[in-house]
Amino acid sequence: MAWLVLVVSALFEAVWVNALDRIADGAHTISNWSAFVAGTVISVGGLAWALRTLPVGTSYAVWVGIGASAAVIWAMMAGTEPFSIVRILLIVGIVACMIGLKLTT
Repeated sequence: MAWLVLVVSALFEAVWVNALDRIADGAHTISNWSAFVAGTVISVGGLAWALRTLPVGTSYAVWVGIGASAAVIWAMMAGTEPFSIVRILLIVGIVACMIGLKLTT
C-alpha cells in the first residue's frame, strides 16, 4: 500500500509544479493557486505517509523521478516543452533506474 501511495503522491508533484509554472508566468488565478496548494499538500503528505514504512533514499528517488517524468510529459503534451524521441528515451531511463532501485531494496 505504501508504494501505491508513493506513486500517487509523486504524480501530484507534477500537478503542483505545473501549477507553479503557470503562477510564475503571471497567471495568478484561484484555480492555479488551488492546484498548487492541493498538489503540494497531497504530494508531500503522501511522501511523508509512505516514509513511515519505506526506506527514505529509495522512496525519495522514486518520488522525484516519477514526479519529474510526469511533469515533463505533462509539459510536452501541453506544448510548453518540446517533444522529441530523445527526451522520451531519457524519461524511460529515469523510470528504469527507479525500477532498479525498487528491485534492489
